[in-house]
Amino acid sequence: QVHLVESGGGEVQPGGSLRLSCAASGMIVSMYSMAWFRQAPGKERELVATITSGGSTNYADSVKGRFTISRDSAKNMAYLQMNSLKPEDTAVYLCNVRLDWGKGTLVTVSS
Repeated sequence: QVHLVESGGGEVQPGGSLRLSCAASGMIVSMYSMAWFRQAPGKERELVATITSGGSTNYADSVKGRFTISRDSAKNMAYLQMNSLKPEDTAVYLCNVRLDWGKGTLVTVSS
């Protein structure tokens, strides 16, 4: 059974940085494409970034150049490095592999 646990969220000022982590069990992260989604209050879930099993990455236009998705096969974890954060980045961030989801971690960008 796949289990995903996100961590690393918190409150940060505009322009700040956070690194989110996704700890995976029950699967090997390097074998699958993984994704980070986010959902802001009152809004639909939005795809933020993906990384394929081959290591190719893709980003939503809204985060391109600011966010970086990565994976550590040895630790069986995925990450989302978020720089130059904006208030509109405020959301619950969720890790996704195939049909499995974590419970999310809240990121709040506010002055």
